[in-house]
Amino acid sequence: MNQIMASDHTAHNKEMQSCIEACTHCHATCLHTAMMHCLEMGGAHVEATHFRLMMDCAAICQTSANMHLSGSPFHQALCGICADICEACAKSCEAVGGMDACVKACHDCAASCRKMCDKAG
Repeated sequence: MNQIMASDHTAHNKEMQSCIEACTHCHATCLHTAMMHCLEMGGAHVEATHFRLMMDCAAICQTSANMHLSGSPFHQALCGICADICEACAKSCEAVGGMDACVKACHDCAASCRKMCDKAG
């Protein structure tokens, strides 16, 4: 019985580590893309709604990773919000165009966060 519980705990830790890595990568990618690509491109790339969404995505991903790392009891609830924002950011980046790395990072993070928040139920 203890072996089964240890196996479940190990799987959960791997999923959590994967989520932390996806959030950290998405944070860095969104921030870097916004600052180094969007500001240089101008136009639709710096349109207020799009640019704010990229900043929100970077911020929520960093916060989500921090809450996982600190063992916060709220990390699973935050994962749902993080996934929603990442999905919105990916959609906005797809619409503007030229930000494939950001779109992929957002989709990957959203999927990982959805997996973690599904564990809350």
